[in-house]
Amino acid sequence: MSLTLIIGNKRYSSWSLRAALALELAEAPYSELLIALYQADSKARILAHSPTGKVPLLETEEGPVWDSLAIGEYLAESFPEAYLWPRGEYARAVARSVCAEMHSGFAALRTHLPMDLQRDQALEAIPAEARADIQRICELWTECRARFGQDGPYLFGHASLADAFFAPVAARLRSYRVELPEVAAAYVATVYKWPAFQRWYQAAQEERLG
Repeated sequence: MSLTLIIGNKRYSSWSLRAALALELAEAPYSELLIALYQADSKARILAHSPTGKVPLLETEEGPVWDSLAIGEYLAESFPEAYLWPRGEYARAVARSVCAEMHSGFAALRTHLPMDLQRDQALEAIPAEARADIQRICELWTECRARFGQDGPYLFGHASLADAFFAPVAARLRSYRVELPEVAAAYVATVYKWPAFQRWYQAAQEERLG
């Protein structure tokens, strides 16, 4: 299977990170095409691959798959032996629920704490609506770890698409030095020890805009 992932800057593109982590979970060989964001020709270059003009997009032998959640589902079906979703019907349902909540929610967090993997500085003040998002995220992580995390340090024990979706959130919380309860802090540390995330993070440290 020939796969190419079209991504934006590793420093900034949280949705690209999610798709890349999904590919790493699948252990699928793929090539990568990075299109620098925030440039005069960025939109045109992305539109040459993606009908939405957004990244990420996965080019497959059958055609393009766009949107991180769709990419994750495509990979889960294409590589069932990799268990991108956790084992167990209810665990999978909850994992899909938390990914969907991440996919469509937490607008205040996205607005006030955008992903920047080169940042290491707290905000002077986190707006109340962003704090509410952070509280909800910590609750989600605590619930998943308590109910499903007995077999490992990830949200559902082993690394899954749920972790791919929340890894950029963990990165935001560390980049902005957000104080976290014990379970959430431990989960952020787990994400930063994840080899797939580490590879992306190291590449982001070397990246320059343009």
